[in-house]
Amino acid sequence: MTKLSKLNVSNPKVWVVIGVGVAGILILAEVQRRRFKARNSIKEDFGAFIERIELLPFPQPPPPAAPLSLSALTFAIKDNIDVKESVTGFGSPEWKRTHEVATKTAMVVTALLKNGATCVGKTIMDEFGLGVTGENLHCGTPTNPKVPSHIPGGSSSGSAVAVAAELVDFALGTDTTGCIRVPAAFCGVFGFRPSHGAISTIGILPVSQSLDSIGWLARDPSVLHRVGHVLLQLASVEPKRTRCFVIADDLFQLCKVPKQKTMYVVSKVIEKLSGYQTPKHLNLGQYIASNVPSLKGFREESINQQNGMSTLTALSSVMFLLQRYEFKTNYEEWMKAVKPRLGSKVSTHVAAAMTSTPENIKILYKVRTEMRVAMQNLLKNNSILVLPTTADPPSKLKSRKGLSAEVHDRLFALLSIASMSGCCQASIPFGEHDNYPISLSFIASHGTDKFLLDTVLDMYSSLQEEVSIQSSASPLSDTNGSIDASELLKEKGNAAYKGKQWNKAVSYYTEAIKLNDNATYYCNRAAAYLELGCFRQAEEDCTKAILLDKKNVKAYLRRGTARESLLFYKEALQDFRHALVLEPQNKVASLAEKRLRKLIS
Repeated sequence: MTKLSKLNVSNPKVWVVIGVGVAGILILAEVQRRRFKARNSIKEDFGAFIERIELLPFPQPPPPAAPLSLSALTFAIKDNIDVKESVTGFGSPEWKRTHEVATKTAMVVTALLKNGATCVGKTIMDEFGLGVTGENLHCGTPTNPKVPSHIPGGSSSGSAVAVAAELVDFALGTDTTGCIRVPAAFCGVFGFRPSHGAISTIGILPVSQSLDSIGWLARDPSVLHRVGHVLLQLASVEPKRTRCFVIADDLFQLCKVPKQKTMYVVSKVIEKLSGYQTPKHLNLGQYIASNVPSLKGFREESINQQNGMSTLTALSSVMFLLQRYEFKTNYEEWMKAVKPRLGSKVSTHVAAAMTSTPENIKILYKVRTEMRVAMQNLLKNNSILVLPTTADPPSKLKSRKGLSAEVHDRLFALLSIASMSGCCQASIPFGEHDNYPISLSFIASHGTDKFLLDTVLDMYSSLQEEVSIQSSASPLSDTNGSIDASELLKEKGNAAYKGKQWNKAVSYYTEAIKLNDNATYYCNRAAAYLELGCFRQAEEDCTKAILLDKKNVKAYLRRGTARESLLFYKEALQDFRHALVLEPQNKVASLAEKRLRKLIS
C-alpha cells in the first residue's frame, strides 16, 4: 500500500494542508495573471503614462465658424505641469506624497484646451527633471519605440515616447539642459524648445528658471507648427523672408553619422529651394571663445584640445553650475526636511546641487548674458544655425555607469548652446544610421520662433526626399593613378605644411590620394586637418592610414589627438596605448596616456 493511501482523510489536519495548498495555487495563479495583465498594459502604452486623465476641449464655435486650430488632436503633459484637482508628481513619489492637489491648471494646458485639443494623460519623467536618460527608479522607464533595448532620453521621456508610439498627436514637456531635445532625437520625433521666456511657465514646477523652457514634441511638422502658433500666440501670416543657414562644422565633427546623411542633405535641399542663400560654414566653438570673454576663467586648457572645443565644454560647465544653484534655491528646504529616496543617478545630481557653493554667482549670469548677445549677433539677418541634436546614439537600458565622461561632454557641448543663449531650437528627425535615429537641429535667435517653425515646415518634405536619396546612395570611391605624380604632390603638400599653408597642404595631399591610396598621404593630410581644427576629418584619415599600415605610429598619435579634441577620451586612450606598444619610449604617447587615464578614472 502506498503512503498516500495510508492518509486518514477524516483527519482535519489533512484538509487544512490540502486547503492551504489549493489556496496557494490559486493565489499564485492570480499573481501571474495580474503580472501578465500589467505587462500587457505597459506594452500597450509603452510605459509612457504615469496617470491617465481626460481634459476635454472647450466648446467648439457653432457653424459656419471654422473649427478650432487644434480640433480633434490629443496630447499628453509631463508630470511637472499642474492640472486642477490632481497632484503634480515631479517624477517623485515622495514629492507627490508631501504635496496637495493643484488649485489651477497650467496656462499652457488651458490654451491648448481652448483651441480644441484633448488632454489624455500625464507622462513619466526623470525625477525632478534632473536626468537625461529617461530612466525613473520609482515609476519605470518608458520604452523607446524606435530602439526598445535603449533609453528613450529624458527628462521628458514619457512625452516623447507617447508621441513616437502614436498614442497622442503631440505632447508637452520642459527643457532645461536638453530635456525635450534629447528624447526627441532618441525617439525619432520633432522637438521644439522655444525662446527662453516666450511661453508662460505659470503652473509648471521649475528646475532652473534661467534655463527652463516649456516645449512640445510631435511626429508631424504641421502639428508642431500649429501647436507653436497657439502657445506662442503668433500671427498667422507674415512676409516671407530670405533664409541664410550657418553650418557649425566643428560640432558635426563630434558626431559619427556620415556627413552625407546630415550636412550634405541640408546643403542639397537649400540648393533646390527658392529664398535660401548658399550656406555659410563656421567653427562655433572658436566664435564663442572670441565673443563670450567671461568663459575664459572656466576653460581648462589642454595641449591637444583646441580652443573652440574647450570653450564649449566650459559653457556646459557653467550651465550645470547655474542649474545647481537655482535648483538648490528652489528645493533645498524640502530636500532636507523629507530626505527622499532617490535613484542613484538622480541622487548624484541632487547631491551636487545641495553642496554647490559658487564663489561668484554673478559671473554665471554674466556668461549667460554674453552668450545671448553673441548668438543674437551671429544669427541676425534671418540666419539659422545647423548642428547635430546629439552626438551619440541612445545608450542601452540599465547601464550601471550611466553616460561616460566623453559621451556626457559631447552631448552637453551641443545642448548648452540654446540653453545658455535662450535661443529657440527645433530638433528634426533625419532618418536612421546603423538602425539608430538621426536628429539634426536648427537654432534661430531669441524671439524668432515663428520664423524657425515656418522654416521647418517649409523645408521638411524636401529634407525627407533628400534623406531617402542619400540613404540609398553609395559613397564615391577614389581611383589609383601614377605613383610618381602622387609623390610629387605629396612633396608639394609637405612644403605647404611647413609654410603653415594648411588649406593648400590639404589640397595637395587630397590630389595625391586620388592617384595613390597611400597611408603616408592620409597621415600627412590628417596633420594638416589637425592644424585647421578639422578633427573629424583628421580622425577619418588616420583610420584609413592605419587600415593600410597597422604599424604607422604617427597615425595612432594623430588619431588620438583628434579623438581627444572630439571628447572621445576612451578611444583616444586606446590610440596612444597602441602607439606605446609600437614605440615604448614615445614621450608624446606616454604623456597623453597618463593624462587621459587620469581624466577617465
